[in-house]
Amino acid sequence: MHVSVILTVLNEGEAMRELLDSLVVQTRAPDEVVIADGGSSDNTAAIINEYASCLPLRLISAPGANISQGRNAAIRAATGEVIAVTDAGVRCEPTWLEKLVGPLTPNPSPPSPMGERGEGVRGSSAVAGFFRSDPRTVMEIAMGATVLPEARDVNPRTYLPSSRSVAFRKDAWEAVGGYPEWLDFCEDVVFDLNVRERFGPFTFVPEALVHFRPRGSLRTLARQYYRYARGDGKANLFFKQHVVRYLAYLVAAPLLIYTALTVNAWLWLLGVVAGLAYLRTPLRRLWPYLKTMTLPDRLRAILYVPLIRVVGDVAKMVGYPAGATWRLRNGDRREK
Repeated sequence: MHVSVILTVLNEGEAMRELLDSLVVQTRAPDEVVIADGGSSDNTAAIINEYASCLPLRLISAPGANISQGRNAAIRAATGEVIAVTDAGVRCEPTWLEKLVGPLTPNPSPPSPMGERGEGVRGSSAVAGFFRSDPRTVMEIAMGATVLPEARDVNPRTYLPSSRSVAFRKDAWEAVGGYPEWLDFCEDVVFDLNVRERFGPFTFVPEALVHFRPRGSLRTLARQYYRYARGDGKANLFFKQHVVRYLAYLVAAPLLIYTALTVNAWLWLLGVVAGLAYLRTPLRRLWPYLKTMTLPDRLRAILYVPLIRVVGDVAKMVGYPAGATWRLRNGDRREK
């Protein structure tokens, strides 16, 4: 089975080394690594070429390509029948590729009455790996705990994998029309939905791990979540979840504050309980890190969690209408 690892990059510079170093030591070596460069103006291409002697690298030029266009260009150039996708900015576990492509390996067919084996029974069409927070600062610890799920939070039947760690057959990619090039963000969600609709749920392999460094500031988080929500609006995704968020912030919270101020002060307690319930999961994820922190860092990490939640939610509430407006002007591309 020929396996191509692909990714698309733009001005990643020194961040490429950690990923490429981790690909060098894979227990199942990639047959090729195809990287689409979207027009980097830094030393990204030079760093990638440094690894040509230890990885079967192919660097292709895709100036101006968005993420979908870059991934599609790399996949089109790939020669493998199995495609494994990852991103710059991650570090792959040594067994990542081996675990990720395992379910895609054809199962040997039973012997015929003459004692001969056939070519094998086709395995899965798509596999979802997983990613784990790889924080370096207190803010990144709180960020990872707040925005990144743990494996136990995942329902394998409905999980839509990030393209930091996913694999599929190239013919499955062709069958769904590839990554949606009209989307600049949220593109992997639309691709996953198309694959799941055509081929059924992804085979979930949480052991196929990459380590991902969370955003390091509230500003970068806000920018990222604005773009994600704008992508949701463009693709007409998760409408109910966004409506619930608007109702919570624009109706329920102001109403609770007003009644607590004018009717019964005990309603503040209800607000505290509701807030703790909303923060329960990130605080649960944060708990193991708190055990190793100093007291000031513990307090900072705990205080960051509600800030991260609120900033992320506000960014989503601003981004979704921007995407929905784009969709009204350009039509619903998912229906085409």
